[in-house]
Amino acid sequence: MTDNNSTKDEEYGVLLYYKYTNLPNLDKLFTFYNSICNSLSLLGRVRLAPHGVNVTVGGKLSALEQHIAAVMSFSNLFEGTDFKLATCTEPINDKVAEECGFTNLSIRIVKELVTFSSHPLLKPPEISKAGKHLSAAEFHSVLQSAGNPESNDSKKLVILDARNLYETRIGKFHVPNVVTLDPEIRQYSDLPSWLDNHAEQLRGNNILMYCTGGIRCEMASAYIKSKGPGFENVFQLYGGIQRYMEQFPDGGFFKGRNFVFDHRVSVGSSNANVLGNCLVCTLPFDDYSSRSRCAYCRMLVLVCNTCQGKKMVFVCELCQKYGKLIEPEPESDTLSKGSNKLRILCLHGFRQNASSFKGRTASLAKKLKSVAELVYVDAPHQLQFIYQNKESGDKSPPNKGCNRKFAWFVDPDTDKNTSSDWEVAQTPFDSLQYQKQTAGLNESLAYLKEFVSQNGPFDGILGFSQGAAMAASVAAQQTSLKGMIDFRFVILCSGFSVSLLENEQNSINCPSLHVYGSDHGKDTQIAFNASRSLASKFEEGCSVIVEHDNGHIIPTRGATASSPLMDQSSVLRGGKGGERGWADIERRVRVVVGSEAPPLSESLWSLFMVCSYINNLLSGALVKSLTYLRMRLTMDRAYSRDPK
Repeated sequence: MTDNNSTKDEEYGVLLYYKYTNLPNLDKLFTFYNSICNSLSLLGRVRLAPHGVNVTVGGKLSALEQHIAAVMSFSNLFEGTDFKLATCTEPINDKVAEECGFTNLSIRIVKELVTFSSHPLLKPPEISKAGKHLSAAEFHSVLQSAGNPESNDSKKLVILDARNLYETRIGKFHVPNVVTLDPEIRQYSDLPSWLDNHAEQLRGNNILMYCTGGIRCEMASAYIKSKGPGFENVFQLYGGIQRYMEQFPDGGFFKGRNFVFDHRVSVGSSNANVLGNCLVCTLPFDDYSSRSRCAYCRMLVLVCNTCQGKKMVFVCELCQKYGKLIEPEPESDTLSKGSNKLRILCLHGFRQNASSFKGRTASLAKKLKSVAELVYVDAPHQLQFIYQNKESGDKSPPNKGCNRKFAWFVDPDTDKNTSSDWEVAQTPFDSLQYQKQTAGLNESLAYLKEFVSQNGPFDGILGFSQGAAMAASVAAQQTSLKGMIDFRFVILCSGFSVSLLENEQNSINCPSLHVYGSDHGKDTQIAFNASRSLASKFEEGCSVIVEHDNGHIIPTRGATASSPLMDQSSVLRGGKGGERGWADIERRVRVVVGSEAPPLSESLWSLFMVCSYINNLLSGALVKSLTYLRMRLTMDRAYSRDPK
């Protein structure tokens, strides 16, 4: 007979919770979440900010319950947290799971738990002044009374949906005789502008807000109340639509399906009515599992199974509303050479894989999405599963569901075994192990040639740790690899050098950006001198160096630039920019590359574009001349690739 515990061991679930509270030690909390989530084999997203946490993770129900217990015992700061735990099936659609972040564990320290505005607000809302929480039962009771035409309430009730348009298209609250406002926004950061422009529709009314799980209403309701007199009566559904549907399984006043940001995609009630419609044929449809998107703004759109087979390009209703009616050319699997978006091949570090590296660089990829497409690839050398023997005496191997790990270079003496069985590491972790990994270059080069032939072309190569060593090796042989692995710049993060064959005695003539920990930084895996030595192998005229004080990571903030090229970022941050600004940049860059140098080549412009953009990200500034940069890159590509 199966007991309750063994059933939970088999069942899968999703856990959502958030908590707004002052967190004094984010590093300690990061370590805690990293340890507990990995030990319980949980996947998903954890966001930590000075003012709270926002968590969406999935795993076995028993593991999720252990996670809740661990969080509650970790600190009394989590007292009163609403842990929303739901049973569901395991992710079966890899595309959906990957988009929703359920193929790995992503833990990040951020400035905001949810980005409320795309630009700094003159008066940021105080979360302590958010709207009054109403339980699902209280919320339902208010709606019930408001829908009664005989109600004597002197104040008008207005329902405000704080979600994005694609969410509201498949489900929303509907109450007869009650006004429901749908802002029809693409993203949450557009909501403050909508609230500013429609404030008079809210003034003097009882405002009843709702969202998926409650977190978006916290900041939005505080923002509404900050507008002063006439905006005092703001209420929000505590626990969001999810708690309401648990309380009212038939849906109550909520019609349709609740869109969720995990592999479930949406959750319905016992009432099977379909609220959404296919964008193309307008027949009833409410399933976003295909992840069809608008060709212009990339917002999710509803496209039924029949219309998906027509190989059409889709334009969302918002883009149609604002005049983008001409359908662009269908997207291809790889961007054309004339695209104004850089394609960068990303090489992961030792004992990593493409999936894990994609997770580690998700923040960078998101910030660079308007200028670059990052493409990830597994290295060719498979590594055996090993684990360190714990001092506690627990000799059992980790979860056997781990993904394979790979390498670009291997130790010819210790990395021969590629078995899928776990083995205890024979020696403690050696921070200098990379110095012994000298074999495998030829196999890796042949592998990359094949990958580029099928997935290229690429404008540049980004490598991390051992991946940076591989990218440097490719750069050293750029001439001999012409026509097989073509690229125009390399970005080397926490890199080190290996044997560079015939080029070892010569400087490497390839535009390069080097990002690594400073001599007083926290990178304990790749020594400062090793990364600096690699940077010194590149010609000074087209080499850019960025040092940071963080660990073995690719930072997205808090670095310092040590190259004159990076000093030009001030032109991007302020002023009108435009051609005069960039003419000045070109003049000053020519001081670095030599006064007799020809006009800036396409390669150097492309690298400078990325360097400047990254530097702006690191300093927290906004790039205001991105449009001009992209135009310049497109113009450059119209000329010969030969810098002469």
